Amino acid sequence: MRPTKRQKEVLEFIKEFYARESMPPTVREICGHLGLKSPGGVHRILKELESKGLLSSRPGKKRVWRPTGHKHNTSMPLIGRIAAGQPIDAEENIEERLPFDPSFFGYEGCFCLRVNGDSMTGAHIAHGDLAIIRPQEDVDDGDIAAVLVEDLVTEATLKIVRKVNGGIELHSANPSYPPMTFNRRQGAKVRIVGRLAGIIRRA
Repeated sequence: MRPTKRQKEVLEFIKEFYARESMPPTVREICGHLGLKSPGGVHRILKELESKGLLSSRPGKKRVWRPTGHKHNTSMPLIGRIAAGQPIDAEENIEERLPFDPSFFGYEGCFCLRVNGDSMTGAHIAHGDLAIIRPQEDVDDGDIAAVLVEDLVTEATLKIVRKVNGGIELHSANPSYPPMTFNRRQGAKVRIVGRLAGIIRRA
Protein backbone atom coordinates (compact mmCIF):
# COMPACT_ATOMS: atom_id res chain seq x y z
CA MET A 1 0.00 0.00 0.00
CA ARG A 2 1.40 3.38 -1.01
CA PRO A 3 2.03 6.06 1.62
CA THR A 4 -0.46 8.89 1.94
CA LYS A 5 0.44 12.51 1.18
CA ARG A 6 1.04 13.21 4.87
CA GLN A 7 3.16 10.09 5.26
CA LYS A 8 5.25 11.10 2.24
CA GLU A 9 5.78 14.52 3.79
CA VAL A 10 7.06 12.96 7.01
CA LEU A 11 9.26 10.47 5.15
CA GLU A 12 10.83 13.16 2.94
CA PHE A 13 11.53 15.35 5.97
CA ILE A 14 13.29 12.45 7.72
CA LYS A 15 15.38 11.72 4.62
CA GLU A 16 16.35 15.38 4.15
CA PHE A 17 17.14 15.79 7.84
CA TYR A 18 19.28 12.63 7.78
CA ALA A 19 21.19 13.77 4.71
CA ARG A 20 21.87 17.14 6.32
CA GLU A 21 22.56 16.17 9.94
CA SER A 22 23.77 12.54 9.63
CA MET A 23 21.17 11.49 12.18
CA PRO A 24 17.37 11.14 12.26
CA PRO A 25 15.12 13.87 13.67
CA THR A 26 13.37 13.52 17.00
CA VAL A 27 9.58 13.24 17.13
CA ARG A 28 9.54 16.79 18.50
CA GLU A 29 11.48 18.03 15.48
CA ILE A 30 9.07 16.25 13.15
CA CYS A 31 6.16 17.88 15.01
CA GLY A 32 7.80 21.28 14.58
CA HIS A 33 8.21 20.72 10.84
CA LEU A 34 4.56 19.71 10.48
CA GLY A 35 3.30 22.47 12.76
CA LEU A 36 1.78 20.01 15.23
CA LYS A 37 1.74 20.31 19.02
CA SER A 38 0.87 16.71 19.91
CA PRO A 39 3.29 13.87 19.10
CA GLY A 40 0.49 11.29 19.03
CA GLY A 41 -0.36 11.78 15.36
CA VAL A 42 3.31 11.71 14.39
CA HIS A 43 3.88 8.44 16.23
CA ARG A 44 0.95 6.93 14.32
CA ILE A 45 2.37 8.06 10.97
CA LEU A 46 5.82 6.71 11.87
CA LYS A 47 4.37 3.32 12.81
CA GLU A 48 2.44 3.21 9.53
CA LEU A 49 5.59 4.01 7.55
CA GLU A 50 7.42 1.28 9.44
CA SER A 51 4.67 -1.23 8.65
CA LYS A 52 5.08 -0.36 4.97
CA GLY A 53 8.83 -1.01 5.16
CA LEU A 54 9.80 2.62 4.57
CA LEU A 55 11.23 3.31 8.03
CA SER A 56 13.10 1.26 10.60
CA SER A 57 13.38 1.95 14.31
CA ARG A 58 16.00 1.37 17.00
CA PRO A 59 14.29 0.79 20.36
CA GLY A 60 15.78 2.59 23.34
CA LYS A 61 17.15 5.51 21.34
CA LYS A 62 15.85 9.09 21.33
CA ARG A 63 16.35 9.41 17.59
CA VAL A 64 14.98 6.06 16.50
CA TRP A 65 13.45 6.47 13.05
CA ARG A 66 15.67 5.89 10.05
CA PRO A 67 14.87 5.48 6.35
CA THR A 68 15.18 1.85 5.33
CA GLY A 69 18.34 1.08 3.40
CA HIS A 70 20.43 3.46 5.51
CA LYS A 71 23.82 1.98 6.36
CA HIS A 72 24.64 2.67 9.99
CA ASN A 73 28.16 4.00 10.58
CA THR A 74 30.38 1.62 12.53
CA SER A 75 33.59 3.61 12.27
CA MET A 76 34.91 7.14 12.71
CA PRO A 77 37.52 8.89 10.58
CA LEU A 78 40.71 9.96 12.34
CA ILE A 79 41.63 13.39 11.01
CA GLY A 80 45.35 13.98 11.21
CA ARG A 81 44.97 17.74 10.84
CA ILE A 82 42.38 20.31 9.85
CA ALA A 83 43.98 23.26 8.12
CA ALA A 84 42.35 26.64 7.64
CA GLY A 85 40.25 26.76 4.48
CA GLN A 86 39.98 22.99 4.07
CA PRO A 87 36.75 21.03 4.52
CA ILE A 88 36.68 18.74 7.55
CA ASP A 89 36.02 15.63 5.48
CA ALA A 90 38.69 16.25 2.83
CA GLU A 91 39.91 12.77 1.99
CA GLU A 92 43.57 13.77 2.25
CA ASN A 93 43.01 14.67 5.91
CA ILE A 94 41.78 11.19 6.89
CA GLU A 95 44.59 9.03 8.29
CA GLU A 96 42.51 5.96 9.15
CA ARG A 97 39.06 4.83 10.21
CA LEU A 98 38.68 3.70 13.80
CA PRO A 99 36.29 0.86 14.76
CA PHE A 100 34.08 2.97 17.03
CA ASP A 101 30.37 3.58 16.56
CA PRO A 102 30.00 7.39 16.38
CA SER A 103 26.37 7.22 17.50
CA PHE A 104 27.72 6.19 20.93
CA PHE A 105 28.67 9.84 21.25
CA GLY A 106 25.19 10.98 20.15
CA TYR A 107 25.88 11.84 16.51
CA GLU A 108 26.77 9.71 13.51
CA GLY A 109 28.83 12.48 11.94
CA CYS A 110 31.47 12.55 14.71
CA PHE A 111 35.14 12.32 13.81
CA CYS A 112 38.42 11.96 15.73
CA LEU A 113 41.10 14.61 15.95
CA ARG A 114 44.54 13.82 17.38
CA VAL A 115 45.53 16.06 20.30
CA ASN A 116 48.90 17.78 19.98
CA GLY A 117 50.62 19.41 22.94
CA ASP A 118 49.84 19.83 26.63
CA SER A 119 47.55 22.87 26.62
CA MET A 120 44.50 20.88 27.85
CA THR A 121 46.07 18.70 30.54
CA GLY A 122 43.99 20.43 33.23
CA ALA A 123 40.90 18.96 31.55
CA HIS A 124 42.55 15.49 31.58
CA ILE A 125 43.27 15.69 27.84
CA ALA A 126 46.82 14.60 27.06
CA HIS A 127 49.12 14.75 24.06
CA GLY A 128 48.32 11.89 21.70
CA ASP A 129 44.71 11.46 22.88
CA LEU A 130 42.00 11.18 20.26
CA ALA A 131 39.35 13.87 20.68
CA ILE A 132 35.87 12.94 19.48
CA ILE A 133 34.43 15.99 17.76
CA ARG A 134 30.79 16.62 16.90
CA PRO A 135 30.76 19.04 13.93
CA GLN A 136 28.86 22.26 14.68
CA GLU A 137 29.45 25.94 14.07
CA ASP A 138 28.63 27.21 17.55
CA VAL A 139 28.96 25.96 21.13
CA ASP A 140 27.77 27.07 24.56
CA ASP A 141 29.87 29.18 26.88
CA GLY A 142 32.35 26.94 28.69
CA ASP A 143 32.29 24.12 26.13
CA ILE A 144 35.53 22.61 24.87
CA ALA A 145 35.69 22.89 21.10
CA ALA A 146 37.99 22.36 18.16
CA VAL A 147 38.69 25.82 16.76
CA LEU A 148 40.60 27.60 14.02
CA VAL A 149 41.64 31.24 14.18
CA GLU A 150 42.34 33.13 10.98
CA ASP A 151 45.98 34.25 10.68
CA LEU A 152 46.78 32.90 14.15
CA VAL A 153 45.86 29.22 14.57
CA THR A 154 46.41 27.49 11.25
CA GLU A 155 45.33 24.02 12.40
CA ALA A 156 42.39 23.01 14.56
CA THR A 157 43.16 23.03 18.27
CA LEU A 158 41.12 22.27 21.40
CA LYS A 159 40.18 25.23 23.56
CA ILE A 160 37.59 26.17 26.20
CA VAL A 161 35.27 28.72 24.59
CA ARG A 162 34.19 31.69 26.68
CA LYS A 163 31.74 34.28 25.39
CA VAL A 164 32.39 37.65 27.03
CA ASN A 165 30.75 41.00 26.19
CA GLY A 166 29.95 39.91 22.66
CA GLY A 167 33.49 38.68 22.07
CA ILE A 168 35.18 35.29 22.40
CA GLU A 169 37.96 34.08 24.64
CA LEU A 170 39.79 30.80 23.95
CA HIS A 171 41.23 29.29 27.12
CA SER A 172 43.64 26.43 27.60
CA ALA A 173 43.35 24.09 30.56
CA ASN A 174 46.98 24.71 31.48
CA PRO A 175 48.07 27.91 33.26
CA SER A 176 51.25 28.00 31.16
CA TYR A 177 49.16 29.16 28.19
CA PRO A 178 47.45 32.58 28.36
CA PRO A 179 43.95 32.96 26.90
CA MET A 180 43.41 34.30 23.40
CA THR A 181 40.93 37.20 23.50
CA PHE A 182 38.88 38.53 20.60
CA ASN A 183 36.46 41.44 20.78
CA ARG A 184 33.13 41.48 18.95
CA ARG A 185 34.72 42.55 15.66
CA GLN A 186 37.69 40.18 15.93
CA GLY A 187 35.40 37.27 16.83
CA ALA A 188 34.66 36.77 13.14
CA LYS A 189 38.18 35.34 12.82
CA VAL A 190 37.33 32.44 15.12
CA ARG A 191 35.88 29.40 13.39
CA ILE A 192 34.42 26.66 15.57
CA VAL A 193 34.90 23.28 13.93
CA GLY A 194 32.93 21.26 16.47
CA ARG A 195 32.26 20.48 20.13
CA LEU A 196 34.26 17.94 22.13
CA ALA A 197 32.05 14.86 22.66
CA GLY A 198 34.59 12.51 24.25
CA ILE A 199 38.18 11.33 24.50
CA ILE A 200 39.82 8.06 23.46
CA ARG A 201 43.20 7.24 24.95
CA ARG A 202 45.20 4.54 23.23
CA ALA A 203 47.32 2.28 25.40
